[in-house]
Amino acid sequence: MSEIPILVDEPPAGKPVATIVLAHGAGAAMDSDFMEEVAHALAAESLRVVRFEFPYMQEKRKTRRRGPPDSSAVLQETWLSVIGQIGPQPKLVIGGKSMGGRIASMIADRANVHGLVCMGFPFHPPGRPTNLRVAHLKELQTPTLILQGERDTLGSRDDIAGYTLSPKIRLVFLPDGDHSFKPRKSSGRTYGQNLGDAVAETAAFCRNLQAVPLS
Repeated sequence: MSEIPILVDEPPAGKPVATIVLAHGAGAAMDSDFMEEVAHALAAESLRVVRFEFPYMQEKRKTRRRGPPDSSAVLQETWLSVIGQIGPQPKLVIGGKSMGGRIASMIADRANVHGLVCMGFPFHPPGRPTNLRVAHLKELQTPTLILQGERDTLGSRDDIAGYTLSPKIRLVFLPDGDHSFKPRKSSGRTYGQNLGDAVAETAAFCRNLQAVPLS
């Protein structure tokens, strides 16, 4: 696979505490509003943030034509290629929004990364709560942070309570958040508060990981 275009947000000063690579969700590019907000906020927390796009999104950028995501095999291969392209890091964390985080979770153990952060994990398709995507999460060995809106239609707090997940996974629920972490006005919470909590949790998770070279 040829070199994959990336975006890099460096911390404003000093050595980064970790490098975190983030993949986009199924319908939005690496420079979507959500990805931009998260990347800039994490960089301000002394993280080096790398973003990339899967082949179908790269093609959409060229042709302006919307197409479905690539096959799972292609998505996983792309993730592994990006990790190889970046090279060994003292602390390398991977993850992303929705589909991007899900695919990262499928290759995290194989890639031997130091940590995994999933933002809005798609535990099941919308409206199909019995079509679960959790089998691989039962045996996951990579230290993992999942940030989930309490009322996410792809896996709410109530849904997840019935799942069997690896003890390596820490779940943080964002109050009244939807799949993009946005709460209802009636909740008394704001999107800014939920996003801020997500960034703070991610930064703390990355700082607390053990810094060792990848084998």
